[in-house]
Amino acid sequence: MLAVIYLLATGGLVVSYWHVALVQGLLAAGLTWWRGLAIWWRAIQFGFPLALLATSTLAIPPLAFLAIFLFLLLLYWSTYRTQVPYYPSGRKVWEAVDAALPQGRALRVIDIGSGIGGLVLALQRRRPDARVEGIELAPLPWLASFVRARLARSPTAFIRGDYEQLDLGDYDAVFAYLSPAAMTALWRKAAREMRPGSMLFSYEFIVVGQTPTRVVHPYTDGPALYIWDF
Repeated sequence: MLAVIYLLATGGLVVSYWHVALVQGLLAAGLTWWRGLAIWWRAIQFGFPLALLATSTLAIPPLAFLAIFLFLLLLYWSTYRTQVPYYPSGRKVWEAVDAALPQGRALRVIDIGSGIGGLVLALQRRRPDARVEGIELAPLPWLASFVRARLARSPTAFIRGDYEQLDLGDYDAVFAYLSPAAMTALWRKAAREMRPGSMLFSYEFIVVGQTPTRVVHPYTDGPALYIWDF
């Protein structure tokens, strides 16, 4: 970027910070395309330096940045360690999980990384005889799910913590929407603890080397829901 700006300046262009931000954005977007990242990363890489420069002209109070930082900290918490960001699943995924669960008997189900509680609350409404739980590490999504459950007077339980603290053998079904980085550790724990007749669901992310029992496509052109029967 510095080399391009130097060449533009020596060529007679009066260079401003906007030129610098534009060049940096174009180069970053080009590198993103070259390295094969998802297409939406190109827009982020292009727009970030321009947005940063525009923000600097607004004279935003420093406390606003602190408030945004604290909000993001409470939302993502230890994502840097777990490599599992906040991924909402969606109503069709909830319906697919419900349809795949055994019928005619009470179940104990847990959503690992339950976010704001959508899957857990939906399953509990559909399966009033089941015991549906969620576990979430990030404080803000956990609080939102806890409040939603209380307002809905739902018997669901939301635990704030790491799923490593759980014994997966206590559950008939485990649902996870994590990330590729977390799937190997999840599988090892599930293989060690889950009992015969139980089920592991993973939306979008496969376990490398482990063929799922079933694959369901909640959305026609969207990610798959993978199911392993133990």
